[in-house]
Amino acid sequence: MSKPKRERGLPDNEAKAVARMLRVSPQKLNLVAQLIRGRKASAALADLAFSRKRIAVDVKKCLESAIANAENNHDLDVDALVVSEAHVGKGIVMKRFTPRGRGRSGRIFKPFAQLTIVVRQVEEASA
Repeated sequence: MSKPKRERGLPDNEAKAVARMLRVSPQKLNLVAQLIRGRKASAALADLAFSRKRIAVDVKKCLESAIANAENNHDLDVDALVVSEAHVGKGIVMKRFTPRGRGRSGRIFKPFAQLTIVVRQVEEASA
């Protein structure tokens, strides 16, 4: 007496991975996500490996997870994968205070973000 299995939201040639609670602002995360949108998965991994941004390590981990999901769960060809989507969403914002001059306090916002990466298997164009 379990509930019915939910239908798959993605087409058969796609797989995705979601990284939640990334300790970075969504604006900074989007700069790294722009690097990999529309690129082949192998080229995107190489770009992230040599990126100097701190959050690139977490983005690379999420991309590797999406590639592993495509290979193991959906039997897709790893060499034909392209990053079709990499979108960034807002998470919670921790609010902290720091002392300022003359008895005042200043607010500090510590934002979190989430990243969704969708990889798609594309057929090579036969020429």
